[in-house]
Amino acid sequence: MLVVRNCFTAKPGNATKLAAQLKEAAAVAKIPNHRVLTDLTGDFNRVILEFEVENVAGFEAQLKDYGTNPVFREKMKGYTDLWVTGTREILQIA
Repeated sequence: MLVVRNCFTAKPGNATKLAAQLKEAAAVAKIPNHRVLTDLTGDFNRVILEFEVENVAGFEAQLKDYGTNPVFREKMKGYTDLWVTGTREILQIA
């Protein structure tokens, strides 16, 4: 089992908007075991979308679906305007 963590640094004043958009999009895409997190310490305006996948192949299948799922793509429209930078972590559950 893997945890995928997409970490965004939102533009000032946009963290709440980004978190809400990610939460809606994850629900529409039926991303299993997902959660949206925001910072209390560390970098300001940090928003994280975290979810679980069975393996790397499962993650690749999700990426392919996101690229072709019109409902998901509509929910994500404009999200790149809300953040400055981001990273992805893929972690194995021990």
